[in-house]
Amino acid sequence: MEFSNKLQKLPTQFFAALVQKVNAAISEGRDVINLGQGNPDRPTPAHIIKALQQAVEDPQTHKYSPFSGIQELKEAAANFYKREYNVDIDPNTEVAILGGSKIGLVELPMAILNPGDYMLLPDPGYPDYLSGVALGDVHFDTMPLREENEFLPDYNALSDEIKQRAKLMYLNYPNNPTGGTADLEFFNKTVEFSKESEIAVVHDFAYGAIGFDGQRPVSFLQAEGAKEVGVELYTLSKTYNMAGWRVGFAVGNADIIAAINLIQDHLFCSIFPGIQHAAIAALNGEQDCVDEQCGIYENRRNALIKEAKRIGWNVKAPKGSFFAWLPVPDGYTSEQFADLLLDKADVAVAAGNGFGEYGEGYIRVGLLVSEDRLREAIIRIEKLGLFNNQFATSK
Repeated sequence: MEFSNKLQKLPTQFFAALVQKVNAAISEGRDVINLGQGNPDRPTPAHIIKALQQAVEDPQTHKYSPFSGIQELKEAAANFYKREYNVDIDPNTEVAILGGSKIGLVELPMAILNPGDYMLLPDPGYPDYLSGVALGDVHFDTMPLREENEFLPDYNALSDEIKQRAKLMYLNYPNNPTGGTADLEFFNKTVEFSKESEIAVVHDFAYGAIGFDGQRPVSFLQAEGAKEVGVELYTLSKTYNMAGWRVGFAVGNADIIAAINLIQDHLFCSIFPGIQHAAIAALNGEQDCVDEQCGIYENRRNALIKEAKRIGWNVKAPKGSFFAWLPVPDGYTSEQFADLLLDKADVAVAAGNGFGEYGEGYIRVGLLVSEDRLREAIIRIEKLGLFNNQFATSK
């Protein structure tokens, strides 16, 4: 039996290939410092775990959930957005519960586009956006994210042809993989561009809780008119270290939310109610754990950047997310440099070209190990002798 044409069009899973390389090295007994993953390394806060434990003991949670999720979780999502971003959300019409935000990102092209339609994707960007393209049988154009433009797309640089044929656009700030952030001015411009071009907006806000240097990440929905043109996807994976729990939500434009709920009625029976109750506890509870987590990532970022500059690696500190986007030395492609670090230094990173054409020339480093391990990774890289005279740095 052959796979369907649709499955055969699916892109190679970039992270699966990376995991295979790392596991092969570990199986040889090597002490690999894995900076290539995007998996939070700290446990879920205790009060959230306790909420799940209590919910599991209630027989009512053993039954089917309403297909669109329990009402209390929708209300918690709305309350969260009012408290954190001063954005009013109607829990009845403007919230869709997701089994992790990836589900929403992959199913949205199927829900609101027709086969052959076009969408806009950031480049570099999260590789699984392409899964939605393949499963939706749609086409895409890219918006280059360049360092000289703070890793923001330049809408004026898009051709009239691209703007006219696109019906949907994905954005992601704080950004994976670049660590770039967006301000309210940019999101206001995005709403204006969306209305002029009649392009719906989906903002992937997976790293919405992780901003540095006293700067709080901005929600797309804080822009005037944002709910008229799009939605924002939020996941509890990063904010509360709940990556394996698979719970998130979409908020915003009521028509897009209705499309998500309709397609999910046919794909899923929602999420285990116990997890939904734990998500309620996370969203409604004290947020000290979130602030603490953000501080840990900032300290790790500072340790990494300080060490990298010490060895002459001309890097810039990310403004958000838990990733750093570092340039590769002259004479190497992203993949060659990533392979060298794993083979010769036992340091695993993600090659930038895995995130798109404009990711070439960079590697992505995760801030998901301790400060000591980050420093050790740079010490190992220093021993390769690649940066001694590579970049001119002031002392």
